[in-house]
Amino acid sequence: MLYDFHTHSLLSDGALSPLELVRRALICGYRAIAITDHVGVGYLERVIAEITADCALATSHWDIIAIPGVELTHLPPAAIAETAHRAKELGARLVMVHGETVAEPVAPGTNRAAVECPDVDILAHPGLLTAEEATMAAANGIFLEVTSRTQHAVTNGHVVAVARRAGAKLLLNSDAHDEGDLLTPALARNVALGAALSNEEIEYLLQTNPKDLMPRLLPE
Repeated sequence: MLYDFHTHSLLSDGALSPLELVRRALICGYRAIAITDHVGVGYLERVIAEITADCALATSHWDIIAIPGVELTHLPPAAIAETAHRAKELGARLVMVHGETVAEPVAPGTNRAAVECPDVDILAHPGLLTAEEATMAAANGIFLEVTSRTQHAVTNGHVVAVARRAGAKLLLNSDAHDEGDLLTPALARNVALGAALSNEEIEYLLQTNPKDLMPRLLPE
């Protein structure tokens, strides 16, 4: 079963509508997909409402769990906690923070603000994550991302090594922007092997940890 908690639709910089993205994920063999479009503050309510409506429709008709979420992107670190809390109030089941990937000029302090925040579920592509940040993620139940997206994947090995020492939980996500980015079983395993994970760790990455996260993302 494939789980993917980081994808983008045309509501931000993706190529597909939320419904088409979910449908294509279903055909690829996904069990669950989260749509986590980039958001700031001004359009938070609109994006969450639109994603939520399409995810509810997809889940009610197809054998896939579609999860409405957001990726807080390029926010000042001091604004992350308040915005994450507001996103949850507006109905986002999953709140992800766009981490300090080495490929983009993300504000320093973003990773720390994310792993300190009780309303954040995942820190995406955290780049050169520090040991202290990984330890905080572990303590606060925040998952760290191993990514299949090329420009962000260069630090996967570092993220794995730091998370392993801290006992932080890892997830593999696609950061998909079109159908060609979606995961396949072979791609998922190859990315995990490339990040120097053992077979036991790969099982946690691809199955155990996603299943641990799922209950907090589903309506009560």
